[in-house]
Amino acid sequence: MRAVLIAGPTASGKSALALSVAKRTGGAIVNADSMQVYRELRILSARPDPDEEARAPHRLYGHVSIREAYSVARWLEEIAVVLEELRAEGRLPILVGGTGLYFTALTEGLSQVPEIPDAIREHWRSRGREEGGEALHAILAERDPVMAERLRPSDPQRIVRALEVLEATGRSLADWQAETGPALLPAADCRRIVLAPERPHLRERIADRFDAMIAAGALDEARAIAAMDVDPSLPAMKAIGLPPMIAHALGLVTLENARERAVADTARYAKRQETWFRNRFADWERLEQGEAFAKLGL
Repeated sequence: MRAVLIAGPTASGKSALALSVAKRTGGAIVNADSMQVYRELRILSARPDPDEEARAPHRLYGHVSIREAYSVARWLEEIAVVLEELRAEGRLPILVGGTGLYFTALTEGLSQVPEIPDAIREHWRSRGREEGGEALHAILAERDPVMAERLRPSDPQRIVRALEVLEATGRSLADWQAETGPALLPAADCRRIVLAPERPHLRERIADRFDAMIAAGALDEARAIAAMDVDPSLPAMKAIGLPPMIAHALGLVTLENARERAVADTARYAKRQETWFRNRFADWERLEQGEAFAKLGL
């Protein structure tokens, strides 16, 4: 076994399970969550706290500015280095996170889309901000119906990505995605677990965790990010819970309304994650947290 992979919806208990595995094996916990890479989003991304980080080695957490557009391709480049370092140290990598695309790219490979020129990237991002997802989806449907069929009009970030790739390369993103590179960690070499709590229980955990975030200083974190005047189209600015907390920090909504929206947004996101894991990770072990602890001998 070359690695342990722990996926699951937000608030399902992945970090606690990973920490227990790390303590038992002497392994290192490696981030596979697209929001926990951001330095300024410790609380609202539910990143491990300093006490947890002190109990086992943690890699690829909080090392990127929210001003950067982090990508799965960059994550793969960085994790390749981390995996080699851990191999040399004799440590078991324990990859944990809720970003299904990261695990898929790791175990199945990733298409090598060329770098997009800055001018093209900014052109489509600007149009996305000004015109919105539905308008850009209509453009994509005309120019690249295959990708338009795959994407929702309510997903402007991925629509912009499809349009910029099409303009920069002359090829559909679907064609690039069909051409994948080699897997860094073939699935057969890993212990793969999806935490799958019952939905009512998960909803309670989400609400309790957001209350804990508020108590831990989530509002101050949101205020600090709002003061940075970051481009709202950047991925970090779409972190679940951040927009409503910024709205409260700016005096636009009450704290109660911000909390309700954040909890509802998180629950919807968890449902989308669960759908992804059920459809794409059908051959992974699906366990509740208690079952996972028992099966791993923790």
